[in-house]
Amino acid sequence: MAMQSPPLKNSQVDDYVRDGFLIVRRLFTVQEIGLLGETARHDNALDKASSTMDDGDGNHVRLALWNDPGEGVYGMFARCRRLVDSVESLLGGEVYHYHSKMILKDARVGGAWAWHQDYGYWYQNGVLFPDLCSAMIAVDKATRQNGCLQVLRGSHKMGRVDHVLAGEQAGADPERVLEAEKRLDLVHVELDPGDVLFFHANLLHSSAANKTEQARWAMICCYNAASNNPYRDSHHPRYNKLLKVEDSKVLEVAQGDARRARVEFVNLTAEDASAKSLDQ
Repeated sequence: MAMQSPPLKNSQVDDYVRDGFLIVRRLFTVQEIGLLGETARHDNALDKASSTMDDGDGNHVRLALWNDPGEGVYGMFARCRRLVDSVESLLGGEVYHYHSKMILKDARVGGAWAWHQDYGYWYQNGVLFPDLCSAMIAVDKATRQNGCLQVLRGSHKMGRVDHVLAGEQAGADPERVLEAEKRLDLVHVELDPGDVLFFHANLLHSSAANKTEQARWAMICCYNAASNNPYRDSHHPRYNKLLKVEDSKVLEVAQGDARRARVEFVNLTAEDASAKSLDQ
């Protein structure tokens, strides 16, 4: 059976406020995450929609992104109570779906992500406050060897750092990152499939290239506080009420429609100016 929504403990919310991130182990079952991985790996639309970004060192990162969570497998993960209720506990109120994405860090060829803050991108989209949270769902096992996420504990308290282009990615000011590394703990976020990392929009994070034989795919659901409605249009949506679903819908939809995503992917090359605007 699917898990019931576990409310976060006050101590977990305190950890998030202090550190800028929170790891919740086994939030999704082996069966649920297996069906998510099966869906993604057989999803021709996702494969075709994925954009390739140069990491500045000649390696490439692939990702596919969509704004409307939809009624398919991906949407059930992004809309289920155990995920959304957790984010609302961390942000202190109603949230809406800002976007979701699948990070496709393939075996041997998956590139690195430069040190950055997500708000370094989203600030460009007319979002006034960093009241956003991302939930990274491990589809594959994430280890140091295959390029798991790295974070600087407490770096969200630095506020928004200036970002510059690094290859085709927006990277945080290297001088400030270097100084932050001297003062803050570097944490390698190693995850098993079904584990979820919740992290603040101003948390500095990066990942190394994947040089192993094991793929590291992850789905990241990003949420914005309803009170933080952007003041202008961008390729990500303004406030639109998020319709939560019961946790049981994850397994129900995944088992009945395992190979259909039913979402409309964003053409990042044509529509996303968040990073490109930094070069102007």
